[in-house]
Amino acid sequence: MNLKDLQIDWLKCFVTVVDMGTLSQAAPELYRSQSAVSMQLKKLEEALQCQLLIRSHRQIELTAEGQLLLGYARRILDLHHETQQAFHKDELVGRIRLGVPDEYAAQYLTPVLKRFAPRYGGVEIELYCEQSTSLIPRIERGDLDLALISRDDSRQGTLLFHEPMVWVGSAQFDIWKNDPLPVAVYESTSLAKRSAIHSLALQGRRYKVVYHSSSLVGQIAAVESGLAVAVLAKCSVPAHLDILGAEHGLGPLEPMEVAIFRSRASQGSKAVNHLYELLIKTLRQATIY
Repeated sequence: MNLKDLQIDWLKCFVTVVDMGTLSQAAPELYRSQSAVSMQLKKLEEALQCQLLIRSHRQIELTAEGQLLLGYARRILDLHHETQQAFHKDELVGRIRLGVPDEYAAQYLTPVLKRFAPRYGGVEIELYCEQSTSLIPRIERGDLDLALISRDDSRQGTLLFHEPMVWVGSAQFDIWKNDPLPVAVYESTSLAKRSAIHSLALQGRRYKVVYHSSSLVGQIAAVESGLAVAVLAKCSVPAHLDILGAEHGLGPLEPMEVAIFRSRASQGSKAVNHLYELLIKTLRQATIY
């Protein structure tokens, strides 16, 4: 078989289209016209002799071959970037003020920082753990550079993935049988609280809010003590707590849109650029594909 070499530009084009979701959104990121992006993808498919994407005007979908290539392409591009850095050692320095809700910190942020910190030891990271309702205005004011947030407005950052939300209770207590249902919630403006109340309202189920806490630790404590059930991001549910569902008389919950939100004031920072790009690359890969 006469195998053709795969050009870096083709792979970069392919990964960018997958990450952005459409050819039209990928084109500005690649500094190419939409027709040029389409031509790059065609050359890649011809070289591999298979279809990689199913394209429509609104979105793209990966074929089985496309899913296989995506993992290889990301690894190749990562190694390509590392090679460039090894021979062009412009020391990256600066400070990044980074915000994240408690429930996303361990599962999503820690793996990214483990990759970033060894590469860029000259960058100081200040980490702030707060709810999204606090982080969003801080980004808008420029108090923070980056934040991983749950959003309900598409103008707030770049979408990374959808995080499932679940009802949580303790196996030691049948709190879910109570009428009205005792519920632990975050602050009044939180999306999790809004989702919980909306779900219960659709069911016509009576409830009472018996516990307020802006922290994940507080929510878990309320559930562990048998005080209430709570709505948590699935990624943050401890193994010793139970996920409740229809068999417990609890309805479905809307997933959260998780995005990376960047301040305007940070646009000129190379350090922020690198972490921003790494967050997008890592979290989209880990949670969607």
